[in-house]
Amino acid sequence: MKSAFPFSQKLIAGILDWTRQRIQGGQDPTHGAQSFDALEPQLGGSITEDGIGGKAAFGLFTDVIVPSTRPFGHPTSLSYVASAPSQAALSFDAALGAAGIFAGNWDGGAGAIHAENQALHWLADLAGWGDTAGGVFVAGGTLGNLCALHAARDWKSRRIRRPDRWAVLCSGEAHSSIRAAASVMDIDVIEATPDDKGRMSAQSAHAVMKPNVFAIVANAGATNCGAVDDISGLADLAEEHDLWLHIDGAYGLAAIADPQTRPVFAGIDRAHSLIVDPHKWLFAPYDSCALVYRNAADAANAHGQSAVYLDAVDKTHWNPSDYALHLTRRARGLPFWYSLATHGTKAYGDAIATTIATAQAIADGIAQMDGLDLLLGPQLSVILFRPTAMSSEDMDAWAERHRRSGALLCLPTTWHGEKVFRLCIVNPETDPDDVLAILKSLT
Repeated sequence: MKSAFPFSQKLIAGILDWTRQRIQGGQDPTHGAQSFDALEPQLGGSITEDGIGGKAAFGLFTDVIVPSTRPFGHPTSLSYVASAPSQAALSFDAALGAAGIFAGNWDGGAGAIHAENQALHWLADLAGWGDTAGGVFVAGGTLGNLCALHAARDWKSRRIRRPDRWAVLCSGEAHSSIRAAASVMDIDVIEATPDDKGRMSAQSAHAVMKPNVFAIVANAGATNCGAVDDISGLADLAEEHDLWLHIDGAYGLAAIADPQTRPVFAGIDRAHSLIVDPHKWLFAPYDSCALVYRNAADAANAHGQSAVYLDAVDKTHWNPSDYALHLTRRARGLPFWYSLATHGTKAYGDAIATTIATAQAIADGIAQMDGLDLLLGPQLSVILFRPTAMSSEDMDAWAERHRRSGALLCLPTTWHGEKVFRLCIVNPETDPDDVLAILKSLT
């Protein structure tokens, strides 16, 4: 039968060859976002009635699209929270796309779902949770936080009479996704004042507690400063007020895989839910957030959908659609599973320990460098510092110059009302000596 979409074997081979070279060679650090005016003449009009052909379309991808993206997976990309996928995870991600697996329910993706659940169980075990734990991989931390808070509100609504308005309590250093989730859920956000290192204590949370709070969100590695809140104290507070404790560990909770760092998260075994993004510090490609519940049934109560066209779904097995706000999904946790299964959990712990040691070496070097003021860190692997003799404009110019050269992606942020530089190390291949040599140009 003639295909509706004919495609040559030579083009398939070319795409696969480019993929292999990209995985082996890595990203080009000189790449960066381009303006609309620069992209429109090249990409505008690429969708036509008769098509431009696979060779021309793939040429636009390799020659225009990819060079117009910021390379977050490169060892010199130390702003935001970057990504450092292993070659195993990247290779498998390509295979996963070709497999075309529907992983919304057991009927469609049994093998994939079972494998994903092995990775989720590893995370649940690190948190000290039992056999009732489970969850699902969603697209990112924002969706993970939203789904966890929806489950939390449903759980609390089954226990008490609903107030006029619900509220969630979090740190002033909470990720912006908490406010975004609150906006979607039409609930209030109550912020506790963190200490001078960005850490929320049980005392500061207790000081702003209100009767309409249904959940406390604790940071396990605040994005801007790396702070880990007083999880144990917040667990006491949650139990005292019969509240759900959610751990936002999108960036930092990966460090629980390092035995030396694990005590920082003491008390997590008493939380009700957590998120951690494998595409941040667990060496997986975009997009993947592990959303895990201590008692998965609480999530199924909130998220499980029913409809006549879903009656045929096998409810005796694990259906990922029951644990988050979705039905259709790809098996986005499989590249993480494959890399974890390939290299083993010890290699993961060792790689995270390496990045923490790298962050410490960079912080020590900054502290010893005249003209640089180390303000914070490392907290997990986040460092905040400032050049003492640079204006705000000079800082912006320095960051742009080194970003465009590919030497270092180090962008400014704000800390205690002041513009500072922030580094976040998640790539075990980042060389502290190379970073410090570039930072010396700030002095």
